[in-house]
Amino acid sequence: MPSGAFAERGADLELVGIQKRFPGFTAIENLDLAIPAGSFFALLGPSGCGKTTTLRLVAGLEEPSKGRILIGGQDVTDTKSFQRPVNTVFQSYALFPHMTILENVAFGLRRRKIGDAVGRAHEALCLVELDHLAARKPQQLSGGQQQRVALARAIVNRPALLLLDEPLGALDLKLRRQMQLELKTIQEEVGLTFLHVTHDQDEAMTMADTVAVMNKGQIEQMGAPEQLYELPETAFVANFLGQSNLFTGSVVATSGDAISVDVAGHRIVVPMSRARRHSGNVTIGVRPEKLTLHHEVPLVDSARNTVGPGRVIDVSFSGVSTQYLVAVPGAGTIVVFAQNMEFGPVAHVGGEVWVSWNVEHGFGLADDPVEAPRFVQDTDTLSIAAQRRDAILTELEGA
Repeated sequence: MPSGAFAERGADLELVGIQKRFPGFTAIENLDLAIPAGSFFALLGPSGCGKTTTLRLVAGLEEPSKGRILIGGQDVTDTKSFQRPVNTVFQSYALFPHMTILENVAFGLRRRKIGDAVGRAHEALCLVELDHLAARKPQQLSGGQQQRVALARAIVNRPALLLLDEPLGALDLKLRRQMQLELKTIQEEVGLTFLHVTHDQDEAMTMADTVAVMNKGQIEQMGAPEQLYELPETAFVANFLGQSNLFTGSVVATSGDAISVDVAGHRIVVPMSRARRHSGNVTIGVRPEKLTLHHEVPLVDSARNTVGPGRVIDVSFSGVSTQYLVAVPGAGTIVVFAQNMEFGPVAHVGGEVWVSWNVEHGFGLADDPVEAPRFVQDTDTLSIAAQRRDAILTELEGA
């Protein structure tokens, strides 16, 4: 941890009963949120869910219709943006092209007449490992380097809270992955509170200590990335934070530690502790990478669920894994991610397969089953897969 300009810790953020209405619609409805000091917090959601509006409210760029905003225990709801201990890093770096990198970082300090502005700017550039480029202009740097300059410029002002609004969206995939790790490292070193707004699930899970999944102006679920991924509570979270196979059926049996659900004649067991509903019609799910493909009926195993037989209707190679779409009568289209341990696919289009998974990998949702969608996949891919499925079934019937 640096002992100079960055010795101060971040502050906690609390939103209490926040509502934000615009003419004709409500962007945020009764939002309560508490972010501990020094944490890396990600607000994740699709476009229009209210996450950027939330960030703008915290920054003071918008005023809430109702509710209070507290930073470090101080109510800043009616405080002007420039008076809040907050800085924002945007997707557009907004660097001054006519200034050197050092001048860009020192600009805010000089305007506020802070002593040793140049020394503090050098320290901030050292933190992002760019002090050796201090004399260059922004156009002489790569996109990733410009992003780090924007970060240094924000950190040098010692904000109690740093807001990141899709900061890596303009970078290519490889550089974005690198910057994710660097941002996390910098946050741990400076100890500031980071509030990161993004629609990128991988980005949120890679960097954040806590992720809040936002939908229609409300937080759908909040927790550690692993918790949200392994135990989603709603269909929206299950399909937005990764991909999921979802099945709807009736609970036909319960034991002390599990429920059994009938899905079109397939009995699927889910641990009681991993299910939000334990009776009636329920929606249960499993992640695609947890599944195993079999070319013959697997041996009966109480620790595993088996669904099938089904037909492979699509095979898509993606590098480290291959995606298989399997049409199972009554259960719909099941997606399977199989790691590429050998050359070539383990199953081909038209092949008969069974799908199995460990009972402990399943989960049950809190959603009303009528509202819970099945696996969400790109529309074009599903359309092509559906055509293949129909052709395969027609061929089998003819045989």
